[in-house]
Amino acid sequence: QVQLVESGGGLVQAGESLRLSCAASGRTFSSYAMGWFRQAPGKEREFVAGISWSGAGTYYADSVKGRFKITRDSAKNTVSLQMNSLKPDDTAVYYCNADDRPYGSSSYVRGGRTSDYWGQGTQVTVSS
Repeated sequence: QVQLVESGGGLVQAGESLRLSCAASGRTFSSYAMGWFRQAPGKEREFVAGISWSGAGTYYADSVKGRFKITRDSAKNTVSLQMNSLKPDDTAVYYCNADDRPYGSSSYVRGGRTSDYWGQGTQVTVSS
C-alpha cells in the first residue's frame, strides 16, 4: 500500500522560508514522478511543482517560480519543496502526490494529471 507522509509545515512571517518533505513508502518511487499541490481555504487544490522520475525535469506554477524548488532523493524515497520568500498568498495545506505510471509523461510533471496517491497534507501559514 502506497503511503505518503508530508512534514515541515508551520507558521512563518512573510519573506521567510520553509522546507517541506514527503516520505514515500509502499513501493520503490525512483521510477515515478512526484508533485506538490496546495489547497487554500475556499479554493480548489492547485498544482505547485512537479519533478520527473529521474529528477532531471522540474516544473513550477507561475505563482511560485523563482521562489520554490522541488528536489528528490530517490535513495531515501523522499521529495522536498524548498519555499523561499514566502507570501501570505502561499498559505494553504500542502499535499504530496506520486504518479501511478512508471516513467510518466511530462503532463504529470506539469500538473496536468494526478494519481490517487495523496498524503494527509501539512499546513503552511504565512503571516503578513
